[in-house]
Amino acid sequence: MIRAILIPVLTALPLSLTMAAATAQTPGPFAAFDAASDAVLGNPHGLVFGPDGLLYISDVDNDRVAVMDPDSLLVVREIGRGELSAPHDVDFDAEGRLLVADTGNNRIAVFAGDRLTGSVSGGLARTEGVAVHPNGKLYASSAWAGTLIAFQDGEAVAGARGMSAPHDVAIDEAGNLWVADSNNDRLIKFDPDLNVLQMLDDPSYGWSGPRYLNLDGQGNLVVADKYSHQIKKLAPDGRLIGVIGGSAGKGPGRFRTPEGVAIRGNVLFFSDSGNDRIVRYRVVTN
Repeated sequence: MIRAILIPVLTALPLSLTMAAATAQTPGPFAAFDAASDAVLGNPHGLVFGPDGLLYISDVDNDRVAVMDPDSLLVVREIGRGELSAPHDVDFDAEGRLLVADTGNNRIAVFAGDRLTGSVSGGLARTEGVAVHPNGKLYASSAWAGTLIAFQDGEAVAGARGMSAPHDVAIDEAGNLWVADSNNDRLIKFDPDLNVLQMLDDPSYGWSGPRYLNLDGQGNLVVADKYSHQIKKLAPDGRLIGVIGGSAGKGPGRFRTPEGVAIRGNVLFFSDSGNDRIVRYRVVTN
């Protein structure tokens, strides 16, 4: 069993650094509604595609990971019922193991297939985000502690503090980490050693509780901004270049407290969390 017991030395965030400016006007939608699942989930959060091509969903209120066919949007099986408590995020490592931010149990749960085989727990308090880096390290956000922690071989080896309810962790092509610092209404970019490279916190972004995020093949960030009921797209230089949604609802172009983001080519999947479903959109090309 993998279990961390060390609490890392944490590095504080700097008071100031270079910030990319957002665009002056709110841009229009960048993707069009395609389909939606039935409301068979309970407050779904983080999403990831598995090695098998299926969509793995943190099904928070059902204490499980739901596995969905991305074409039919039907749930085909589940993982972790009876072993997980309010899981918020999911990722896969290079061996194909499923790593789950097991929020209510303050740990990362590790599954081989459908079987729980280990956990990582050092220094975590209400684990919200999890990401496996190509360097072999595991990065996890601890919402109640306001920290991002790096683990290696099951032990906590580094950390950064100074955030408020950090949620998702996403890794770009350069190996840098993007973190949604949710209660501070900003995104933070770290290098793998957890040095801060950039913050996106200009008021013109209109952040209102950014939660989960992903990167597309062009390096654009796609972010679920929970309380604005929007999905926002940012260019690699930090410009806001697309927005879907804007008022709570259910239907094409509307969400209720969205959370998760998964991307497969030009097809986007979002956790429409307040509506207990997954929605599928397709990128609009001009």
